[in-house]
Amino acid sequence: MRLVDKSSPYFLYQQVIDFVEFQQQSGAIRPGDKLPSLRKLSRQFEISVPTVKQAYLELERQGSISARPQSGYYLKAKQARTLLPMRAIWASCEPAEISCRSLIEQVYDAVHMPDSVALGISNPVNAHPPDKTLARLMRSVLSRVSEKAVSYGPINGDPKLRLNLAFRYQEQGVSVNHEDLIITNGAQEALSIALQCVAERGDIIAVESPCYFGLIELIESLGMKALEVYTCTEDGVCVVELAKVIKQHSVKACLFSSAISNPLGSMMTDKQRQAMVKLLEKNNIVLIEDEVYSDLYFTEHRPVSAQLYSEKGLVLTCSSFSKTAAPGYRVGWLLAGKFEEKAKRIKRAQSCSTSMLQQWTLSDYLMSGEYDRHLQVLRKTLRYNCERMRALIAEHFPDQVCISKPKGGSVLWVRCRSHVDTSQFFKQAIAQGVNFAPGEVFSPSGKYKNYMRISYGVQWSEKIDQAIQVLGQLVYDYPES
Repeated sequence: MRLVDKSSPYFLYQQVIDFVEFQQQSGAIRPGDKLPSLRKLSRQFEISVPTVKQAYLELERQGSISARPQSGYYLKAKQARTLLPMRAIWASCEPAEISCRSLIEQVYDAVHMPDSVALGISNPVNAHPPDKTLARLMRSVLSRVSEKAVSYGPINGDPKLRLNLAFRYQEQGVSVNHEDLIITNGAQEALSIALQCVAERGDIIAVESPCYFGLIELIESLGMKALEVYTCTEDGVCVVELAKVIKQHSVKACLFSSAISNPLGSMMTDKQRQAMVKLLEKNNIVLIEDEVYSDLYFTEHRPVSAQLYSEKGLVLTCSSFSKTAAPGYRVGWLLAGKFEEKAKRIKRAQSCSTSMLQQWTLSDYLMSGEYDRHLQVLRKTLRYNCERMRALIAEHFPDQVCISKPKGGSVLWVRCRSHVDTSQFFKQAIAQGVNFAPGEVFSPSGKYKNYMRISYGVQWSEKIDQAIQVLGQLVYDYPES
């Protein structure tokens, strides 16, 4: 390890900078890693804390590191070209049916292929799985409930779990009665019920663009039409653009992930979210908010649920534990507002109830405080993985490639040069043991052909580095004509 030389003509703070750069070049620290604290380096080098701070401030000015409040300094991905808004080239859309259904099916199939590095699925929990804790809690539950574990439960779910979820909304300032919550089989069922509550076949549902392909498929399966709304890579749904869309089209409802979007990782501010709800309720348009990523924020505070700003009860909230704790448990929930009774009828007709064993286990998980401790570690791990993945892509992809800088979630949105069609080398990637999600599947009208979504919700290993090199080479090799 290098130490500062007080007899050297170089300033001491510059030697600290040299030390950090040497550590980076040697691989001792990587993008996303936390740097030693000011006091630790001060003691280690026997220099003053202000000298170390001067070095860190200079590195921050250069864009090499970033400071996080009450946390410290972290190494940034220097070379990553951030994907900036492209509103100037946005063209208005018409309601559309899915144009790439076969490709979506291939993406789903590829995720479960053996011996494949699964970068095509958004599975944040994989970065820090709580499986051992949940297994222990489930054994405890089984010892208490015995034969009840295989019985039907209430239509709207376990009262204790609903009470715990209601408390969490109340902490945000959202007035929620636990009787208003409906436990569902994952967020997808919650979203399906919500859509059926507020719209019918042939109705137009506004979605973010790009939009998670599972939502596009869901809308089409219900006989409805998806209409894309311009979504900023940083600030989420553009309220000005949304206002234009609802003037031009008879929009029945909006289905947005306004807190943390997939695949952009963008986040609307609380002020923007409030303005959006006000605009929609003024026009009597329902907002269905998909909140599955809201607890995976990288900002200082959790984004507030849009429910907080509803005055007419036209906001329905859908979420689940699939992205934060247990994808296989398939436990989600719906806060249906004024549509509660209709939602319960649809739930009863569709699936009757949700597995009680998983609900009891998750209820204990919440009450023990272990869920919140798990979330803290998961967010930290995902943030680390995000910086590391951005750095890898910047290193192994062509210089012209631009990368999103998410404010939460577990995926990166990557833009290649305009001539590249990522769906064209999708099968080649699979043949080489890597899968990703081609950009085309995130648009019902087939936009984003030169984009790809890459997940950093992974347990890091050398295979991840190798997988990114494979994808980078495929982009490099794509013919220009």
